[in-house]
Amino acid sequence: MIGTIVGDIVGSRFEWNNIKTKDFELFTDHCVVTDDSIMSLAIAKALLDSKNFYSRLGTFAVENMQKFGRLYPNCSYGDRFRQWIFSDNPLPYNSFGNGAAMRVSACGFAALSFEDAVMLSNKVTEVTHNHPEGMKGAEATVAGIFLARAGKNILEIREYVNKHYYPMNFTLDSIRDNYQFNETCQNTVPQAIMAFLESVSFEDAIRNAISIGGDSDTLAAITGSIAGAYYGVPNEIRKQALTFLDERLLGILTEFENIIQNLENFK
Repeated sequence: MIGTIVGDIVGSRFEWNNIKTKDFELFTDHCVVTDDSIMSLAIAKALLDSKNFYSRLGTFAVENMQKFGRLYPNCSYGDRFRQWIFSDNPLPYNSFGNGAAMRVSACGFAALSFEDAVMLSNKVTEVTHNHPEGMKGAEATVAGIFLARAGKNILEIREYVNKHYYPMNFTLDSIRDNYQFNETCQNTVPQAIMAFLESVSFEDAIRNAISIGGDSDTLAAITGSIAGAYYGVPNEIRKQALTFLDERLLGILTEFENIIQNLENFK
C-alpha cells in the first residue's frame, strides 16, 4: 500500500493547483501527507486489529478512522466525513465520494482470495460510503489491486474492470483538456484506473494520474495503489515518501507490510 501513500504525497501539491502535464518534480517541500494516507493507514490498522477474524472489521474501521482523524485533524477531510470523524454516534451517510476508494488499498493486499478482497472492501466501506456508487468505487479499486497481485496483465485487468465496474472506453488524452475537480467515485475511480492502464511503470502511472488534473492527490493515491501492486514501488521513490510519515504512521505501515510479506511467503 506504499503506492497509495506515494500517490497521495506527490499529488498533494496539485490538488488545488492542477498541472496538465507529466513533466514535474515528484517530491518537493510543498508535498504533504493528506487524508488519503491517514485513512488508508487507519484501515490497515483496523485489519491488523482484526487479526484475520473479520466479523468485527467494520467496528475496528470506525474506531481507527475516528481515532486517526482526530489525531490528524488538518488533512483536508470532506465536510461530511469530518463531521463523522467527530460524531459520538458515527453512522453511514450514503456517500459516493471518492474517499471510499482512496483509503481501501490495504484490503487488496490483505486478501487471500478475490472473494476475500470484495468482502473486506465492503466491510470497511459500508460504515460510511454505503451508497452503491461508493461501494462500487472501493470494490473496483480493491479488485484492481488483487488482480495485479495475482499476476494478471494490464489487458486482463482492463477487461475485468470494463465488464464488472466501469466502461474503459476513453483515453487520458481524450479527457485531459476538460477534466475538472470531482470528488465522486464515478468520476474519479475510472480515470485513476485508466492512469494505471496506460502506464509503463509505477512512476509513469503516478505522472499519468496527476497529468489529467482533478482531485490530484486522490486520483494518484488510487492509481498508485494498483500500480504499486502491479509494478512494485522503486526503492528511491519509497524512501522519499517515507520521510513524510511520522513515527506512528510509519510503524503501522511497517507492521502491515511485514504481515503481508509473511502471507505472500505462505501462498
